Amino acid sequence: MSKADLPGRHVLRGAVRGQRRDVALGALLGMGHQTGEALVPVVIGLAIDEGVVDGDVGGLLMWLAVLAVVYVGLSYSFRFGARAGERASVTAAHHLRTALVERVLAPEGGACEGRLPGELANTATEDAKRVGAVAMALIVGIAAATGLAVGAIVLLRMSVPLGLLVLLGTPLLLWLVHLLSKPLERRSETEQERAARASGVAADLVAGLRVLKGIGAEPAAVARYRRISQDSLTATLRAARAEAWQNGVVTMLTGSFLALVALVGGRLAARGDIGLGELVSAVALALFLIGPLSEFSWVYAELAQGRASAARIAEVLGAGHAVRAPADGSALDRVEGRLRLRGVSYDSLRAVDLEVAPGETVGVVTVDPADATALLRCLARRADPAEGSVELDGTDLTTLRLAELRAAVLVAEHDADLFEGSLLENITAAAGPDAPVEAAVTASGTDEVVGTLPEGADTEVTARGRSLSGGQRQRVALARALAADAPVLVLHEPTTAVDAVTEARMAAGLKELRAGRTTLLVTNSPALLAVTDRVVLLDRGTVVAADAHERLVHQHGTYRGAVLA
Repeated sequence: MSKADLPGRHVLRGAVRGQRRDVALGALLGMGHQTGEALVPVVIGLAIDEGVVDGDVGGLLMWLAVLAVVYVGLSYSFRFGARAGERASVTAAHHLRTALVERVLAPEGGACEGRLPGELANTATEDAKRVGAVAMALIVGIAAATGLAVGAIVLLRMSVPLGLLVLLGTPLLLWLVHLLSKPLERRSETEQERAARASGVAADLVAGLRVLKGIGAEPAAVARYRRISQDSLTATLRAARAEAWQNGVVTMLTGSFLALVALVGGRLAARGDIGLGELVSAVALALFLIGPLSEFSWVYAELAQGRASAARIAEVLGAGHAVRAPADGSALDRVEGRLRLRGVSYDSLRAVDLEVAPGETVGVVTVDPADATALLRCLARRADPAEGSVELDGTDLTTLRLAELRAAVLVAEHDADLFEGSLLENITAAAGPDAPVEAAVTASGTDEVVGTLPEGADTEVTARGRSLSGGQRQRVALARALAADAPVLVLHEPTTAVDAVTEARMAAGLKELRAGRTTLLVTNSPALLAVTDRVVLLDRGTVVAADAHERLVHQHGTYRGAVLA
């Protein structure tokens, strides 16, 4: 996995900056709420001094009215401030999810390298949510700081020693809380990484459940998931213990600090330095300060988790591109379909030369499956050759815009997934208005699949096509590739899950429908190779033979072993 060039702090700043209006509004209203909360003890103290000590009924009623106004103000401030904060958090998380999806689906690729689909899903959900929550944490932190500041100012006006105690003690307490959040941040990052890994493995196992059952590998799969899940649980428990330990220590420090404030205030009242109302206000303010100080513990925990999640998001967003596409790349006015590889070396491929004429159907047989994978990556331009070039109609693929290239050259891989929706929607996903959809359905043998389903082509397909059998999925995937009607079509083992009769029918339908269009069949299937114009054999990454399928079967032992074994 390549290290991301994008620092996590930039992700955090961008998330907050994008919601600065709601964050500012939430912070302003939160400051109003905390100011009102801090003023409540002051107003109560004034009411006691005038109404109880001095016996002024009018003054008592006036301060009670002021107290009612303060309560109404702080109530509305909290209500609308919380709404603004939640809106900022949810919107920031949504924008991060959108950015992650755009990066993962970017034609340049690179974001998925070394990551399981479930791991990416976890990053786009849980990590985005935690980074979005930082907006609310900032609002709460600013509001809590305001409450502390107002409380300190009021205490200074009552008594300089009390005010100085709060002003000097609060920064020290916050610094200690910050130090305590460091272990939580480290353990939170580990927890999120292992949780994402467990989610990815689970999704991977579910996707291959039928295969696992078919080969009797369920016990090994369960053991693997239990091991990874146990690692995730251990990390989660360590993070939970760190958070509980931090909260406990912070509560102890906060309580000790407030007890000290109350003790100093009581001694000042006993000496007559402050009055009865001021003593009540001081004690109430000391109790009030529990709220802001406790909120700082929550804020630091949220920031710690947000920073860890932001770093994970930054790894995906900042991942290097697998290929580079020029902004002003060459345009394809008309695609003839001439495909040429000149001395291509990539991964297991070694100086491969291959030319496919417009309208020709060529088979490619590989002794090593790694050669097929490398060839498909180069043709789809999910990777660029280390040496040599791949050309379309004489134009190097690296000079073409990726969108134009993908429209001209369709590489349909063996493990193509279906998506949720009707069968017809899956088939026509990449089809244009004039696409030969009915012909593609017939040529791929999907018409037989349609006939067996309760609602025909309108039957709903579950995620990744799990409601269909392996052979049915392959036929639908082939129909989708054929319906796209691309000038150049590259198919990789499209018939491995169907019976011999169906395979022969699909091969004939493919030849008929793609007549006059350039088609490359990367397969070891004799039925498909029989309908090609010629076949190229790749062995140990190089082209070792090229001829008609029948002649190669009779004259080339390596070819015969790869195709008929």
